[in-house]
Amino acid sequence: MHDGRGLERAVRLLIRGLCLRCPRCGARSLFRTWWTMYERCYACQLRFEREQGYFLGAMYINYGATVVLALLGSFALEWWMPVSLTQQLLFWGSFGTLFPLVFFRYSRGLWLGFDYIFDPMDAEGPEAGNDEAV
Repeated sequence: MHDGRGLERAVRLLIRGLCLRCPRCGARSLFRTWWTMYERCYACQLRFEREQGYFLGAMYINYGATVVLALLGSFALEWWMPVSLTQQLLFWGSFGTLFPLVFFRYSRGLWLGFDYIFDPMDAEGPEAGNDEAV
């Protein structure tokens, strides 16, 4: 990533992850249902789960996002509104339970994009190296 193209590519792959798209080709093909991912991209045949436990990094992303948002939100709420400790605990406890469920898909998409930045595995699939579409 010596020039702007490397950074541009990294940002494009992370945006694809947030949009739940394949990191290689940009097709909308990550999830079959809310919880179940496709094994491969229907367009470029990129295998999403490379090995058992591959999405452990996605769990770290999900946990980190939950903690950062809960901490920043609780500090902001404490600063701007007089909220009791019980109300804070109920609100942020609920947030800490529900947000990871909602963010689950996006953390997996981000993990795929992040991993594809550093280990693209372009040799696996018919459309190797085709990452022009967003």
